[in-house]
Amino acid sequence: MRRIERGRGFTLLEVLIALVVLSLALTALVHAASVSTRDFTGLRERSYAGWIAANVLTELRLKERMPSAGRRDGQLRYAGREWFWRMDIEATEEAHVRRIDVHVFADAARSDPVAQLTGFAGDTLAQ
Repeated sequence: MRRIERGRGFTLLEVLIALVVLSLALTALVHAASVSTRDFTGLRERSYAGWIAANVLTELRLKERMPSAGRRDGQLRYAGREWFWRMDIEATEEAHVRRIDVHVFADAARSDPVAQLTGFAGDTLAQ
């Protein structure tokens, strides 16, 4: 009588455990990729908003050497979307210098600024 030898393959339990481990690893990779994509989108939005704030501040400095105190609002199209900004101009202890705070928003509600930038303008700064 001939003896039957067992093969050297994997058992069903071993295959199932391997599939569970593989599915957990793939789930973690997909989650990491989605977090990375979300972070990249946020970074891109903050970068655009920072550039807009710098542009708005520079345009004001070029147009008006000594801007009057107050609030100004505006909107512009940049990178394929609408952006909204608010500029607060305040007097300082130095009579010929104004403080300028620029806030850039992603939506018209202007609830939470994506970026903000502070600068100064005035007669004594141009000399």
